[in-house]
Amino acid sequence: MISCKPLIALLGLVPIAAAMGQSGSGPEIRVSDVERFYELYDTTAGKPSAAQLQAYIDEGTEGFRAFTKMRNTTGERIAQAIEKQPEIFLRAKRCAAILPAVKARVATAMVKLEDLYPEANLPPITLGVGRGKPVGTADRNGVMIGLEALCATDFLNPNLEDRFVYVIAHEYAHVQQVQFADENPSEKVLRASLIEGGAEFIGELISGSVSYAHLAPMVKGREERFETEFLQDVDKVALGSAWLYNHPGTPERPADLGYWIGYRITKAYYRNATDKRQALRDIIELRNPRAILEKSGWKPGISLDQP
Repeated sequence: MISCKPLIALLGLVPIAAAMGQSGSGPEIRVSDVERFYELYDTTAGKPSAAQLQAYIDEGTEGFRAFTKMRNTTGERIAQAIEKQPEIFLRAKRCAAILPAVKARVATAMVKLEDLYPEANLPPITLGVGRGKPVGTADRNGVMIGLEALCATDFLNPNLEDRFVYVIAHEYAHVQQVQFADENPSEKVLRASLIEGGAEFIGELISGSVSYAHLAPMVKGREERFETEFLQDVDKVALGSAWLYNHPGTPERPADLGYWIGYRITKAYYRNATDKRQALRDIIELRNPRAILEKSGWKPGISLDQP
């Protein structure tokens, strides 16, 4: 077991916070909530009480408190998660070692985002330890990542460093989509897919890949079938549909295919646009989802392998 002091050394709190706070070097990465969790975790032999965990939440950074409130995470729920899945909290410690490399790559990605989209907002990234989910979320005030959740989500990408970089890039795209900060339970499939798929595409533009890279190989050879079905459902409500927020899915019907299809539509739109800067604004602002679809040149089964 890694003790608290080695964990702090691995996180590199002072160098990361100082470097990330400098102008032109990207957003600040805040890791103090991770440190406090594992200090408590170690001093209680891996069994902190619900009351102790609630104090950990209450004394957390602004970003972490917002994250827990947004996803209804309480000390009691974290205590239950530790009891039911102790291995994910043990495993999460190994993620600390990759955070300095993640920091450097995120800084590079943010430079590219600012170049492509000068209006970019770069609020801080907050890492904390919660109840095993969610992996991450974002609003206009910043990106929030559940260290233990993302560390355990192997299906997104087997490479830990890549996984963190691509998910953070995806969430930063959501930060730019400020008009979608408030979740809409009546959001339609097309719009929701272009929100999530747009974040995937922007994440790829700035970091090199998408966060949901597992979807393309899962549907290989069945692209036209799934995308034809998607077109039949674009006006249905996204929540509860076959396209989004329906994890875990099955090999026959993978979950969250709207992320992948929305990515393909926005990528096609960007490629077909003469003015790339305006195309990126269109994808971020998403004023007319139907126009994006119609002007993209995308159709079910289209190949986007070549630029």
